[in-house]
Amino acid sequence: MPAPNPKENLLLASLSSAELKRMHPHLEPFPMPLGHVVYESGRILDHVYFPTTAIVSLLYVMENGASAEIAVVGYEGLVGISLFMGGETTPSRAVVQTAGHSLRLAAKYLRTEFSRAGSMQQLLLRYTQSLITQMAQTAVCNRHHSVDQQLCRWLLLSLDRLPTLELVMTQELIASMLGVRREGVTAAAGKLQKAGVINYSRGHIKVLDRAKLEAMSCECYQVVRKECERLALYPTVK
Repeated sequence: MPAPNPKENLLLASLSSAELKRMHPHLEPFPMPLGHVVYESGRILDHVYFPTTAIVSLLYVMENGASAEIAVVGYEGLVGISLFMGGETTPSRAVVQTAGHSLRLAAKYLRTEFSRAGSMQQLLLRYTQSLITQMAQTAVCNRHHSVDQQLCRWLLLSLDRLPTLELVMTQELIASMLGVRREGVTAAAGKLQKAGVINYSRGHIKVLDRAKLEAMSCECYQVVRKECERLALYPTVK
């Protein structure tokens, strides 16, 4: 497989030519197979990762093994914000939700570029604000909205980071991401399929009507999207 092009990641593509030229020799291709743990809770991070075709879920895992997704990162962002936010560890776990590719950058090179206080620093801070918004809205959504609405929000966030309208994801994995019972996901997916919004078969989800999916979602998806658009950090809707 050819090495990913830095321009395939929106953060890297938004850098000035001088910044990208400095970073380019240090960007390493890094494959992301489905289920790969990018980092574990409490582990010291030594790289940041810029997904190009992969999607990474940031999860909180409880002592009993239960988990819930707090944010999703695709080609619009990076994984490992704690490296430039003043810490080296995080209590969350990062797991590949959709297999693909990424570019990784060693911590020392990221810190060097960030400390220059140029456009790279401003870009990463704006991205962090958008990620915090997504985390906060996810917490509210999980507390106040139905599993049906949560599934719609999750599908839309995933679609924004994919080149097609199809996802490969089992109901067990979706339930783990949402922090709900598998039966709840089965019922919610059944309603969407009956309404002609999706077609679900053997772990493959194809969205048939995105507009209707957005209409059936709660306001949480649009809150996150509008904030990211305001910060000029969001991919174009496919």
